[in-house]
Amino acid sequence: MIAELNRLIEIVDDNLSDELDVARVARELGVTEYHLRRMFSALTGMPLSEYVRRRRMTVAAAEVVAGAPMLEVAVRFGYGSTEAFGRAFRAVHGSTPAQVRGNGGPLRSQPKLRLRLTVEGNTTMDTRILDHPAFRLVGYAARVPLIHEGVNLHIQGYIASLPATEHARLKELSSTEPAGLLQVSDGVDPDYVEGSELAYLHGVAVDDATSVPDDLDVIEVEAGEWVVFRTSGAYPAALQEAYAASATDWFPANPWQLRPGPSIVAVLDRADDFSTATTELWMPIIRR
Repeated sequence: MIAELNRLIEIVDDNLSDELDVARVARELGVTEYHLRRMFSALTGMPLSEYVRRRRMTVAAAEVVAGAPMLEVAVRFGYGSTEAFGRAFRAVHGSTPAQVRGNGGPLRSQPKLRLRLTVEGNTTMDTRILDHPAFRLVGYAARVPLIHEGVNLHIQGYIASLPATEHARLKELSSTEPAGLLQVSDGVDPDYVEGSELAYLHGVAVDDATSVPDDLDVIEVEAGEWVVFRTSGAYPAALQEAYAASATDWFPANPWQLRPGPSIVAVLDRADDFSTATTELWMPIIRR
C-alpha cells in the first residue's frame, strides 16, 4: 500500500493544474477509491483533498512571487477568476497574493510527501478474517459528527436518550454475528475528515429469516469478507488505537483492502463505568 500511496503523491504533483480523478487513479493502482482515501488520510494525518489544495497553492505561490499575471496563474490552477484563486490562496497561506507579491511572504508551504514503512514488530494485532453472508443491521440511527479521539458526546447522548426497554428489545432481535448490541458507523467520509457527518446506528445484526419491526432503521449489508480486530483496554482509547493501527500496521502487511460498507463495534465485555472494555472492530474488506 505504501508504494501505491507514493505513486498517488507523484500523480498529484504531475497534475496540479488539473482536477484529480481519484476514482481513475485508484483503478490504475488496483485498489478501491475508498481504501486509497482512507489509507492516505490515516497515514498522513490529512484528507487527500486538503493535501492537493496545499500542494497546488504552494506551487502557485512561486509563480505569484515571480510576477506571473494573476489571472494566468488562477486559470492554470483551475480557478475561473482571480477572486476565487485569491480566496483559496489566502485559506492556505494566511495572506493574499498581492501581499505575497509585495513582501515575498508570509507563506505556508506544503512539502511533497514521501511515505516510508517502518517495521517495528513490537505490536501483535489480534485479528481474524471471515466470509459473512448478507445480513441486516437494525436499530436506531442518527446523524453525528466524526470524532477522532476521545468520547463522542453526540453518540453518548443519543444512546443515553433511548429507553432501557429498547436496549433489551434490540438484544432479543440479535440473530447473527456480530452478536449483541452494536455501534455501527456508516457513510463515513472517505477522507475521514474530523467533524464530517456519518450515520450512527445503535442496534444489532440479524439474518434474513428474522422479522424486523417497522419502527426500526435498517442498513442492508452485502455478503463479503471482514477483518475483525479484538481489543482490550481503556475505552474508547484502545478501540481508536486499533482503527489507527489497522492503517499503519495491518493493511500495509496484508493482501486485503477496505471496501465500502459500515464499520461495526461489538462490545464483548466492559467495566461498569465503561472506563475499560473488550471489543471487536469489524471492517469490510476485499482481497487485493
